[in-house]
Amino acid sequence: MDKKEHIAIFTTASLPWLTGTAVNPLFRAAYLAKSGERDVTLVIPWLSLKDQGLVYPNNIKFASPSEHEKYIRQWLEERVGFTCGFSIQFYPGKFSRDKRSILAVGDISEIIPDKVADIAVLEEPEHLTWYHHGKRWKTKFRLVIGIIHTNYLEYVKREKNGTMQAFLMKYLNNWVVGIYCHKVIRLSAATQDYTGSIICNVHGVNPKFLEIGKKKREQQQKGEQAFTKGAYFIGKMIWSKGYKELLQLLKDHQKELSALEVDLFGSGEDSNEVQKAAEKLELAVSVHPARDHADARFHDYKLFLNPSTTDVVCTTTAEALAMGKIVVCANHPSNDFFKQFPNCWTYDDDDEFVKLTLKALAEQPAQPTDAQRHDLSWEAATKRFLKAADLDKPLDRKLLRTSSNFLAASINLQEKVDEASAYVHHVASGFEVSRRIFGAIPDSLQPDEELRKELGLTEASTK
Repeated sequence: MDKKEHIAIFTTASLPWLTGTAVNPLFRAAYLAKSGERDVTLVIPWLSLKDQGLVYPNNIKFASPSEHEKYIRQWLEERVGFTCGFSIQFYPGKFSRDKRSILAVGDISEIIPDKVADIAVLEEPEHLTWYHHGKRWKTKFRLVIGIIHTNYLEYVKREKNGTMQAFLMKYLNNWVVGIYCHKVIRLSAATQDYTGSIICNVHGVNPKFLEIGKKKREQQQKGEQAFTKGAYFIGKMIWSKGYKELLQLLKDHQKELSALEVDLFGSGEDSNEVQKAAEKLELAVSVHPARDHADARFHDYKLFLNPSTTDVVCTTTAEALAMGKIVVCANHPSNDFFKQFPNCWTYDDDDEFVKLTLKALAEQPAQPTDAQRHDLSWEAATKRFLKAADLDKPLDRKLLRTSSNFLAASINLQEKVDEASAYVHHVASGFEVSRRIFGAIPDSLQPDEELRKELGLTEASTK
């Protein structure tokens, strides 16, 4: 019997942080493993207790990786309804306050033994490889697939000296993604472009949202009033996540939207400022703490307002559509996938936003077909992923691992250039001074004693 192909999914966050790169790779691992045709390992960051306190909500902390894994599996299986047959491994990570993100420490590719290093999926490959110092991913694995989640250029443009930062980041991202990935999948055209990349939304929605939508459709078919509340928005409460745009739209059109009531749900660094801005409006805008979008409190809202243009594919938009709601969102590349659904209404300017919002308040959502509902599911997303990554057919055996990390013999000039470029990155990422210049966390070349102890690592296993 042939050995099963092994897929290792590396990502940049983990539950209970409910961010896209924690949730979506988790569901991807579950559904890739569901058929039993392949072995799957999800590789996620482990944070020390100090960093856990900075990242995880509601003072949730884990004393050990096994405790953390138990929490993750329970959360997931409550939502998918089946026992998940994939493995979970942890890599050492540290939280960067200035980047508001988790960065890997040491060579995390070594988490996967060489003998099973077939396919690697790098969720946010640029993030995972900016400071990577170790074996080259293309050498370690026969196929490396990068999934581009985040519109980094849009975020940095909003910061001080944003134009210059975006210019530099564009070339840095192109460099590391080209060095380390064979294939690149962009979730939407809202991301930075990469040579040879393809655009495909390979994300689905938590099955719970589809169940909610099914019940709402049944209510509508019986002639019952399925949606009894008005409009809302949910998202991490920072200005760049759509709050600035939404509150500006409401402020500029208070007279036309005088009958509108909006509830905002979220927590984040800008919560106090968002609260103050909402209180200055003449409209009925209420601000509430963050909640799980599947919470019963959200089921009866009819209209989801989402003017954000920093997302790549907005998870909450997909969830709202799955629940059968009308979504009014910007006509932006991040929303291209959603335009196929009759309840997704896009606007080009302020006047159209007002027009569609008033129209949504006066009408009932369309009833999505079974095929449309399926397109939002993780079953459909997994098929799209396998096709986009060319994993729906036997893996090209020409993608072979080599015994040398760098400058391996090759008859292909481009491969030689790539190997040389990888060598330059390897050297630069090995010096503390150059790492610090490009924003790495101090002393993150190797795990410290605390991380090694918590993960059971030896000195030898981290080199």
